[in-house]
Amino acid sequence: MIPGLISILILVFMVIHRRKLFKTGKWKWFWISAAVFFGVYLLIVGEAAYFDISYNQDLQKFDTNGDGFFTANEISPEQKEAMQKVVSDTGRNFAVFTGLIFSGVLALLVFTGGNILEFIKLKARKSKPNKF
Repeated sequence: MIPGLISILILVFMVIHRRKLFKTGKWKWFWISAAVFFGVYLLIVGEAAYFDISYNQDLQKFDTNGDGFFTANEISPEQKEAMQKVVSDTGRNFAVFTGLIFSGVLALLVFTGGNILEFIKLKARKSKPNKF
C-alpha cells in the first residue's frame, strides 16, 4: 500500500505543477518519463493490492464464526481453493519489485525516445535554410 500511496502523491504533485514541469526545455522528457514511471508503477502495485484484498475478503467469507481461524466445519473445497489463492501467489507479493523493473524500463524507453525526437527536431530546424 505504501508504494502505491507514494506514487499517488508524486503524481498529484506533478499534476499540480504540470505547467512548470512539462514545459519545453531540457528537463521536459525527464518529467514525462517520471510521470510514466509512477503511473505504470501505480497500476502494477494497485492491481496487486486489489487482488490481495479481494482474495482475502473471499477467504473471510468462509470464517462463519468470525474468530479468524478455520475450524473443521468451516473447511471445504471452496475454502481450500480460496486459501490457496491467498497464500501461494508470489507474483502478487513481488509486484513491488517487478513493478520497479518494468516501470523503470518503460520510463527509460520514453526518456530515450523523447530525447531522440527532440534531437531530430533540432537537427531539422537547423538544416532548414532561412528565407530572408
